[in-house]
Amino acid sequence: MARIRTDHEDRGRLGVLARRIRMALGRVEVLALFPLIAISATALGFDDLALVTAIGLSALLAIGGVGARAAQPVATSDRPTANGRGALVAMLDRVADLPGRDTACILLQIDDWALLHDRWGHDTREDLAARVEDRLQTALRNGDLLTRLGDARFGIVLSPLPSARLGLRDTITTRLADAVADPLPMRGTALRLTASIGHSAMIKQGVDPADTTFKAAEAALGEATANGPGTIRAYAPGMGRARALQSSLSEEVEAAIHDGAITAWFQPQIHARTGTLAGMETLARWQHPNHGVLGPKEFFSAVEASGHMPLLGQTLLHQALKALQDWDAMSAHIPLITINFSATELRDQNLAATLASEVARYGLAPERVVVEISETVATQVEDDAIVATLQAMRHAGHRLDLDGFGLGAASLPTLQRFAVSRVKIDRSFVLDIDLDHGKRQSVTAIVAMAKAMGIETIANGVETQTEQDALLALGCDYLQGFGVARPMGLDNVADWARAHGAAGKTIRLDDRRA
Repeated sequence: MARIRTDHEDRGRLGVLARRIRMALGRVEVLALFPLIAISATALGFDDLALVTAIGLSALLAIGGVGARAAQPVATSDRPTANGRGALVAMLDRVADLPGRDTACILLQIDDWALLHDRWGHDTREDLAARVEDRLQTALRNGDLLTRLGDARFGIVLSPLPSARLGLRDTITTRLADAVADPLPMRGTALRLTASIGHSAMIKQGVDPADTTFKAAEAALGEATANGPGTIRAYAPGMGRARALQSSLSEEVEAAIHDGAITAWFQPQIHARTGTLAGMETLARWQHPNHGVLGPKEFFSAVEASGHMPLLGQTLLHQALKALQDWDAMSAHIPLITINFSATELRDQNLAATLASEVARYGLAPERVVVEISETVATQVEDDAIVATLQAMRHAGHRLDLDGFGLGAASLPTLQRFAVSRVKIDRSFVLDIDLDHGKRQSVTAIVAMAKAMGIETIANGVETQTEQDALLALGCDYLQGFGVARPMGLDNVADWARAHGAAGKTIRLDDRRA
């Protein structure tokens, strides 16, 4: 049965057509064709063609203008419009009054929208949004309501159904995420977008079920965006409180950095074959007076929201380099330090020079300071600023670790372009690898590929001795995780390193296999 479109949808489609016409007519080479065709037609005696050309241009310009007026109710900012939100809440209200019927509210946010604007410009970004909207329409069922809530956000209410159980919502949201992720042709390249999604089934308790359900989906979306691009979250009680905590933390970030409440902690990395200490990864911890010790996942989104990620990065960099200098003076025998940089930091054109200057100031060799980036950052090969910074760091002598490898985002050309020295196998492949044949096959493939490219491997999230044994048998070069050591404060690192060496860790793994 053909899907019945609402007036709102028709206006949205007309707006999409208008935007595309305006984009085409905004190009000089396109406009230049009309007078050229008209003049040529007149000269050759084709007066009818000249007339059609003149009328056609006027008609296209008119459609662009009318479409623009028709599309005005659609938001042009990331703040939800009354019409868009109102349409969703109205449908939720209608379903709430239907006995025995259920629905769900889904909110979808295209990730890194501001970056798309910076790179491609407003018109291209609008065209991308229109194409994403078309894909979402196709991915939905007859009767589902789709409305645009802003430049990068869409809202969906499912048509009434017996039960909006979690499994059904997971299936639908995964289909929506796949629709967004399908590569979009753009100026000779394939642009890959991701979307964060939050969703909630109808919450019929309370005086206003529709508003409660919409706010629950908002809370779920907030949780999704806080956990990185491409994340999907279903609403759970307490999510609103978690968002309130993030808002509160964002107001405390600057003081916490200056007061030394957020500091560098360190987690050991060892050679898989010999057990010897290979280095330390720098991690951030916030000693909060009310919430205890917070890890990065609990407060990094608050740092990003506060705009102080560069300040935190500089603080952790100084602490890590000073720590390595002090360990050398104490003969702690820690070969290298790994430091993480976010996409925001890597876009700073001065970061590579700052790193080189600070490494020299502390009297360290560049090869002892390893730069770690996430797989998500590595996929941004079209971001010239990030590419230039990473290449400058490599040219200065720093090795490059790629975190979270194996999840499918980074390609082989990416590894080659950035000259990655080591890939960190994601912990999802490491957990229970001794029991899961599929995970062993995946890690075997990753290790084989890395060795063929001259790249080392480090397994992240190792927790048990049997997992260590399995990874060693598969040829993994390095290990990291609670099974090796938990992250520790600066004051504990040197003592741990000495105890690790004194306990004969340099031969334990080999001896066990003798």
